[in-house]
Amino acid sequence: MSQVTPHVGLVAPAPVVREPAHAPVAHLVREGVIEGVHYGSVVVLGPTGDVRLRIGDIEAAFYPRSALKPLQAVAMLRAGLPLDGELLALAAASHSGEERHLTGARRVLELAGLGEGDLRNVPDLPLDPVVRDDWVLAGRLPTRIAQNCSGKHAAMLYTAKVNGWSLGDYLDPDHPLQRAIAATVEEFTGQAVARVSVDGCGTPLFAVSLHGLARAAARLTTAPAGTPEARVADAMREHAEMASGSGRDVASLMRAVPGLLTKDGFEAVQIAALPDGQAVAVKIADGGDRARALVTAAGLVHAGVDPAPLAEFMGSPLLGGGEPVGLIRPAGALASGTPAPAP
Repeated sequence: MSQVTPHVGLVAPAPVVREPAHAPVAHLVREGVIEGVHYGSVVVLGPTGDVRLRIGDIEAAFYPRSALKPLQAVAMLRAGLPLDGELLALAAASHSGEERHLTGARRVLELAGLGEGDLRNVPDLPLDPVVRDDWVLAGRLPTRIAQNCSGKHAAMLYTAKVNGWSLGDYLDPDHPLQRAIAATVEEFTGQAVARVSVDGCGTPLFAVSLHGLARAAARLTTAPAGTPEARVADAMREHAEMASGSGRDVASLMRAVPGLLTKDGFEAVQIAALPDGQAVAVKIADGGDRARALVTAAGLVHAGVDPAPLAEFMGSPLLGGGEPVGLIRPAGALASGTPAPAP
């Protein structure tokens, strides 16, 4: 990992790299006994950027993983990426590996005059378990196009191609494309990048704070129409399944809450932002997904979203002998005003 020098005068100093002071955000309850506790951090911002709810450590540096993809897409549009609609949504996607996603990624490469051999992401199986099982049963091996970030990588190559930048090293942190992305991340989060690492797919990964990530999400949904950030938000909301996949909770959440933009990331990260600038950012400490959607939905309730359409995201019943005996529910301050699902 490398250290990044803060851009003094342009953005706030980088967040501190430390062990985050996470707090309980969800309880697993079996017959009235708390059987498990998920720790994490949550921030809910009001329309003016004021902190309405703060749980855990929202200022420590952390890696947002794929929750940064919308900002990567913004940077690419600013650099001349000629995509809109479902292909732009795919550029910001952690896709499931469905045929529509593979076809879309190939289409982006075709528009760029390139092929799958130009991709530099890591070969993988499709992300969706059903699609992955079918893939394996058909005797197919991991490929770069099936990996969940192939749409982003194809768009990165397309951006480099239209600018006349080198292609083979488009993942190098010093490449013009990656420098433009880093600058966009700092601009939208309002703070300097604390560290640079490498994401699972091979792209540079920038450490910011959860607070900064929430600010960035709010900027996406409050941007004037026609701006790169508004175009990314619109594409992801209008083509939610292209930005994720069939049956994915992030797509369902955008369908359930009008105007909502949300994006998940590995290690249990999620952002969610409303058109009025209210935003939620979540990090579950253990990296498991069981509490991620529930905690995000509880954060949206604190932002004033009607709890009714969020009920399906409030956790599945905990079973014992095939019968409901408990549930997972928001904990602490996050539970205040948040109706829990019936066991």
